[in-house]
Amino acid sequence: MQVSSYLKLSVGVAVVTIALKTLAWWLTGSVGLLSDAMESLVNVAGASFALAMVTLAARPPDEEHPYGHHKAEYFSSGFEGVLILVAALAIVYAAVKRLLEPQPLEELGMGLALSVVSSVLNGVLAWAMLRKAREHRSMALEADARHLFTDVWTSAGVVGGLVAVHFTGWLWLDPVLAIAVALNIVREALHLLKRSADGLMDHALDPQDQARIEQTLQRFYSPQVRFDHVTTRRAGQRRFVDLHLHLPAEWPLGRAVAMRGDVERALMDAVPGLRATIQLLSCDVEAAQVEEQEEVAS
Repeated sequence: MQVSSYLKLSVGVAVVTIALKTLAWWLTGSVGLLSDAMESLVNVAGASFALAMVTLAARPPDEEHPYGHHKAEYFSSGFEGVLILVAALAIVYAAVKRLLEPQPLEELGMGLALSVVSSVLNGVLAWAMLRKAREHRSMALEADARHLFTDVWTSAGVVGGLVAVHFTGWLWLDPVLAIAVALNIVREALHLLKRSADGLMDHALDPQDQARIEQTLQRFYSPQVRFDHVTTRRAGQRRFVDLHLHLPAEWPLGRAVAMRGDVERALMDAVPGLRATIQLLSCDVEAAQVEEQEEVAS
């Protein structure tokens, strides 16, 4: 299955879980289950927006976007983070009202059973989505998977709290648990917003990818060949590296170009999906000199 297929499945599962959790809330009157259902509603909106952004990110470069549309996935992560924050505020509002005006809970057995079934669906899907997200380096899919995992832990906490209410008769546990759920999903929302901001600001590649790049370049080092000004960045599922390749000035152009091609292929083999931009310079030209010339020209 492709990334978009997982997101379509996520939308479908979210619709089913909303129905189950809303029914559970309607049967029991639990504000904790209401908060759980509201978070699932956010899942639908988040997964739908993520699907739209993944579709946009897959579009080829055009005149207005010559480097492609890969960063569109980060908007999905940020949007989902904002949705989670809004859901958390709504949960706190409902919980405070119930804390001030406690109400007895009904049909707990059926309500809890429906909540457990929906949690199992979300957990299985989230596990599969997170594996796919790591395989394809999809920020949108990872954000949706992590949100689903948050939903699973939320449901687990709600179920545990309602079981405690059943055995203790302490009705205040239900709204207090809902507030705890809200605080937990705020933490996840802030994490998603940070990841989104990092991506939009051209964050460097992961340390393991940078290590592979450095190890690959070490294979080409010699008294006549060296590298500097190695910088990396990521944009959605794409990864980039820019660097200077210094060669003897007396080398023929054909030999220099062949060397650059060998380095480029080795880097792409070491880090699948990498796009390498290699600038050829003679050994007697330093990166600082090149940068100074570029600043003067601009």
